[in-house]
Amino acid sequence: LLDFFKSSSVIGQSVFGLEVYKELRKEGHTIVGVFTIPDKDGKADPLGAEAEKDGVNVFKFPRWRLKGKGIPEVVKVYKATGAELNVMPFCSQFIPMEVIDHPAHGSIIYHPSLLPRHRGASAINWTLIHGDKKGGFTVFWADDGLDTGPILLQRECDVEPDDTVNTIYKRFLFPEGVKGTVDAVRLIAAGNSPKIVQPEEGATYEGIQKKDNAKIDWNQSAQALHNWIRGNDKVPGAWAEVDGQKVTFYGSSLVDSGATAIGQPLEIPGASQPGLVTKAGLVLFGNDGKTLLVKNLQFEDGKMITAARYFSSGSNASVELTEEEKAFAEQMRGVWKSILTNVDAIEDSTDFFKSGAASMDVVRLVEEVKLRASGCQLQNEDVYMNTTFQDFIQMCVRKLRGEDDEEELVVDYVRKNINNMTIRMPHQLFINGEFVDAEGGKTYKTINPTDGTAICDVSLAQASDVDRAVAAAKEAFEEGEWGKINPRDRGRLLYKLADLMEEHQEELATIESMDSGAVYTLALKTHVGMSIQTFRYFAGWCDKIQGCTIPINQARPNRNLTFTKKEPIGVCAIVIPWNYPLMMLAWKTAACLAAGNTVVLKPAQVTPLTAVKFAELAARAGFPKGVINILPGSGTLVGQRLSDHPDVRKLGFTGSTEIGKHIMKSCAISNVKKVSLELGGKSPLIIFSDCDMDKAVRMGMSAVFFNKGENCIAAGRLFVEENIHDQYVKRVVEEVKKLKIGDPLDRSTDHGPQNHKAHLDKLVEYCQTGVREGATLVCGGKQVARPGFFFEPTIFTDVQDHMFIAIEESFGPVMILSKFKSGDVDEVLRRANATEYGLASGVFTRDISKALYVSEKLNAGTVFVNTYNKTDVAAPFGGFKQSGFGKDLGQEALNEYLKTKAVTIEY
Repeated sequence: LLDFFKSSSVIGQSVFGLEVYKELRKEGHTIVGVFTIPDKDGKADPLGAEAEKDGVNVFKFPRWRLKGKGIPEVVKVYKATGAELNVMPFCSQFIPMEVIDHPAHGSIIYHPSLLPRHRGASAINWTLIHGDKKGGFTVFWADDGLDTGPILLQRECDVEPDDTVNTIYKRFLFPEGVKGTVDAVRLIAAGNSPKIVQPEEGATYEGIQKKDNAKIDWNQSAQALHNWIRGNDKVPGAWAEVDGQKVTFYGSSLVDSGATAIGQPLEIPGASQPGLVTKAGLVLFGNDGKTLLVKNLQFEDGKMITAARYFSSGSNASVELTEEEKAFAEQMRGVWKSILTNVDAIEDSTDFFKSGAASMDVVRLVEEVKLRASGCQLQNEDVYMNTTFQDFIQMCVRKLRGEDDEEELVVDYVRKNINNMTIRMPHQLFINGEFVDAEGGKTYKTINPTDGTAICDVSLAQASDVDRAVAAAKEAFEEGEWGKINPRDRGRLLYKLADLMEEHQEELATIESMDSGAVYTLALKTHVGMSIQTFRYFAGWCDKIQGCTIPINQARPNRNLTFTKKEPIGVCAIVIPWNYPLMMLAWKTAACLAAGNTVVLKPAQVTPLTAVKFAELAARAGFPKGVINILPGSGTLVGQRLSDHPDVRKLGFTGSTEIGKHIMKSCAISNVKKVSLELGGKSPLIIFSDCDMDKAVRMGMSAVFFNKGENCIAAGRLFVEENIHDQYVKRVVEEVKKLKIGDPLDRSTDHGPQNHKAHLDKLVEYCQTGVREGATLVCGGKQVARPGFFFEPTIFTDVQDHMFIAIEESFGPVMILSKFKSGDVDEVLRRANATEYGLASGVFTRDISKALYVSEKLNAGTVFVNTYNKTDVAAPFGGFKQSGFGKDLGQEALNEYLKTKAVTIEY
């Protein structure tokens, strides 16, 4: 390079000019002079400051021309440098042609548009205002026209629907612009730099965007309004008159016009209809009825607020500072003084930007705060929204106290003194971080199965509530903090949630017992205990989700890198059953959140209370708004709307096979959303005569009667080898008679009530069918004569393969016993597999060879050998055939909530 030309000058300013300068130095160029702007308020431009450190001659002329002609003294100083090429990466001054034409290799300039389109200083703005699909930059040869010189190099990029000047500059125009400018110098050095004459066709020049002409014309479509606002964001800022003052709009995005927007109307003169101040921001309407959303507003006095706070922007009371906080405030007063050197004293009313601060000063201020108060997680936007010193200090103090100017969680509890404690139960929907009533205030009663009385009224979600919840989840995933949080911090939140669940485990277990009928000791150990374990397990996975590199077979030389990325899916719907209300929530939600998704969850209508209590704990753990949403309601309405919703990208369901089929069909028709289903079961348990009889009896009882038989993997049918059959029946009948039926909160109770009345009635009918078909009812088979939904533990023998109770799941405390011929392993396997279900199975034998053979041949997602019900958070769980597909628990569960992206790069 140096053989071709020996020296360059850099004429420009700002960080962009600085980065080009640094890259040219790395390439080995000799920079004979840097020409930049004079110091502002005693501070040098970044380009000039860096060059001075390197010992390069720096010149800071306030102007190069006077009355259109070059100033002789300035031109003379420039020519003395001996530059052979002028590189002008970002130049705001008018440079005389005698300087531009002087170097042997001329002058090249960077311009942020694809010339000839959008010439002029506001080219990026007009790219967005026009709604161009493509943007980019040009490096061109300077001439005496306005951006009219021959083109040397161009690079283009896609313009995203919600790009602003800031986002497209950061994503492409800045980093690729620096590289492109250096590439242009390389081409000149190599002697093959093109000079492509700009065509006149397609050339535009709309002028510089200034505040006066950035006023919004409301008689346009939503797309045009969006383009105008984002094209003027951040400078000069699109504005309109609202409530008699000039208000500037920032952070525009197009939104689904079909989404339900609930908010306070805001009259805007000239608009086709009033805007809506919502929790997400200010919804605006185009003349085509379509909508856009604006996030931030700025008033004439410079104060910026989130648009959602328009009607409450002046309502925040000042916090009284402690002595320690006062000391911090005085430190920050000194920092402000060091930045605002032209201000005599920093008063409470001193405005940061009106006193001369620029964007680089914002970065410095944020870093200064971090040095002095590490607990104050400040963002640049916080400074823009708190421009006076008093507002700035108040904001910092709130963040240090953990208040962060957020609304306190408001919970309307139902309180009950029960189980030697006072439990506090939320009972409303949980949407976007708040407990809210359902549309129309609709409610229903959730029933205590122990006595059949109502526990409390619970909000009954409607279709519009589903739409609100999905919109909140989508916003949290695409725009909110959750989408930006790093995986380790995501895990930290899950760990914190697990800790809070553990702190409230007795309360959760009591609610679970009261709402579902689970025996309290079991609820404490399994329903709640395993839920806590599940969140802790998946918290540990958050920062261990990895892709891989893949060798691909391409033409030689193979200079390709292919790798995969595991990415979250987006908004996930979860629909859970009533048998393990909290645990089923945990099994799916923990994996879903660990993968980085947001959740809209519908608990079973008959058991909603631990789910809404979980929502409270998640909010107190610090989960951002919209990440977790809980909607008690009916499956036909809420579940169906979630299946049909176009913004839901994954649905996880546990429940009946019949409903699972319907959900799968709806998900396919709506938007081909990803589905995982854990459905019905009729799990076979094979007991061979060489078993440990004591263990087989004990575990067989657990396999059937655990959690009142309301257990998806319950042994739905026991096959007992004929030579031990009678002995086995005798033993289990003895054990059944020992079971204590009663109040689930009584610590001595073994067997509580069935979950709800309809299920109790179904069990009665199920047993009546078994008797009619000729099975022998050994014990049980009817409702217990006491208040509540209690059903006797039941045993049937002589059950033939064709009988209803041999084929269909009872989902209750009903043991179905059948004999098989001694030694006929393959025949019992055929009978065990002769079902459309394949969730779980079991075998009891002391023969290891037989155990391995049978476990291999059983067609089920889980096989238990000489044990039963031994699920663990680390082991994948899910079924085959009509028991569904997809896995809960274990590493495999994460894949249900991730999508795999392959990236191939040629280098």
